[in-house]
Amino acid sequence: MSGKRILLIVGGGIAAYKALELVRELRRAGIGTTAVLTKAGKQFVTPLSLGALTEQPVYEDLFDLKDETEMGHIQLSRQADLVVVCPATANLLSRMAAGGASDLAATLLLATDKPVLAVPAMNVRMWQHAATRRNVAQLRADGVTVMEPDEGEMACGEFGPGRLPEVPAIVAKICGLLSPGAKPLAGKRALVTAGPTHEPIDPVRYIANRSSGKQGFAIAAALAAQGADVTLVAGPVNLPTPAGVKRVDVETAREMAGAIDAALPADVAVMVAAVADWRTADAATAKMKKGAGGPPALALVENPDILATVSAAGARRPKLVIGFAAETDSIVDHANTKLAKKGCDWIVANDVSGEVMGGDANRIHLITASGVEDWPELPKGEVAAKLAARIAEALG
Repeated sequence: MSGKRILLIVGGGIAAYKALELVRELRRAGIGTTAVLTKAGKQFVTPLSLGALTEQPVYEDLFDLKDETEMGHIQLSRQADLVVVCPATANLLSRMAAGGASDLAATLLLATDKPVLAVPAMNVRMWQHAATRRNVAQLRADGVTVMEPDEGEMACGEFGPGRLPEVPAIVAKICGLLSPGAKPLAGKRALVTAGPTHEPIDPVRYIANRSSGKQGFAIAAALAAQGADVTLVAGPVNLPTPAGVKRVDVETAREMAGAIDAALPADVAVMVAAVADWRTADAATAKMKKGAGGPPALALVENPDILATVSAAGARRPKLVIGFAAETDSIVDHANTKLAKKGCDWIVANDVSGEVMGGDANRIHLITASGVEDWPELPKGEVAAKLAARIAEALG
């Protein structure tokens, strides 16, 4: 992607803050960015922050005298390899479909002779409204690429399609448009596990680990964006299935082990799930009641060691097996021990003594045969994109 440039038009809406993360990831991919900030977008991100990340002037006003003396809006519309509207609000999509030219963003979109990608983000009712559906259909008929939004909880509290797609998915779409067919993991099969397992004690109680599943789902999305055929074995979590990913839902460790065995062989396995180490020997068939004798004694037995089993799968063993180690102390030491004990190729270790579980950021240590890489704290989507890039490099 080195030498490629995009013109990024940042619309209004709470999702505008993710434009900053998008610029960072594009820079990592070698893609330069020039930003145009709409009046509404300026309510959520500042020209200073966008300019610092793009290392370019940020454009806002159609009637900047110096630029317009040089017909700056025409130059801006032609200099990039791709125009990206992110987030593309309902209002922006409407103006694009109608061919309006009331501000700099709309004028650039009307004047450009380059491909255009729109990345929608809006309330679920606005996305599903007949007017928005007509606008999207018109834009696609006009040759604009419009991504489908993700499904999930909105900032307004409602649930459904309308969320901005995850940044790794946007980056992958941009890379695909800039260099069609450039999918480093095309033809590769990936297996990812995510979330906790629930081990029943009785019909209403269970043993579990604290896990939101966010990191595993982000990794599955990043691998799919790189072209891999991804199977995601997910414990009980309430997260939308990433685009292009085959999802298998399970509850217990034994169910997860069975689903993994059915998904093999694969080229890479990324074992992110927080699998419960133990289960009750015999789960009660009825709710256990309090009694005068105190709490009942629970007989525990070990669950299958999924990571060790995959690492020792013989001819069905993935070429690259990656385990995760959630630790509260001596992070690297415990991870090195786990790497040797489980027989996997890499361990991704992270400190979960703070607020990592359920959060949106992670600080990890990547342990391989070559040593330890300490990564800075990053959003989980960026961790996923970086790990997917390393996986693509390792698989060649």
